Amino acid sequence: MTEARLREDIALLSRSLFERGFSVGSAGNISAALEDGLLITPTNSCLGFLDPGRISKIDHRGRHLSGDPPSKEIFLHRAFYESRSGTGAVVHLHSTFATALSCLADIDPGDCIPPITPYVVMRVGQVPLVAYVRPGDAKAGAFIRALEGRHAAVLLANHGPVVAGKDLRSAVYAAEELEETAKLTVLLRDAPVRRLDQVQIDDLKRVFGN
Repeated sequence: MTEARLREDIALLSRSLFERGFSVGSAGNISAALEDGLLITPTNSCLGFLDPGRISKIDHRGRHLSGDPPSKEIFLHRAFYESRSGTGAVVHLHSTFATALSCLADIDPGDCIPPITPYVVMRVGQVPLVAYVRPGDAKAGAFIRALEGRHAAVLLANHGPVVAGKDLRSAVYAAEELEETAKLTVLLRDAPVRRLDQVQIDDLKRVFGN
């Protein structure tokens, strides 16, 4: 895919997420890998109104090459690219239900998103909680690197989800699936829930990966 086409796709999918309420205001950021670096949405930009030509480009050393200044949370994205093999895109949102889960005191920090549907297992996998730091603090990137690429997604405590995928659409779809499962989790919070068991989870991983 050409850089120009990737810029167009970032703007298109970002707008779709914004219009469906996955981000508000200037919240959230999206990146996608290039052979010579990566593209990332600019700092303080709105996902609903991106100009493809102004999307930031940085090289593999993190140097700003073109476009507007990159998101202040670029370190979240670079942590996934550097620690998880095969990452082609990263999506960070403040989507309502995933962020709600990240604020709960009693969620399992090793597995925030319960395996209640096959699709969350197939597209997202196990989601650990990353300890709270203020937005823009590079320590969060260090926490993601410490996971050594074992997970395709994390919840930032009191902040929201960060999701990696093999390409832009895969990352966006996985972020959507995570939010949908978070919504189901909140809706079912006071009900007895039947989770997929380990045999079922292992079967999904065997057939579909993740």
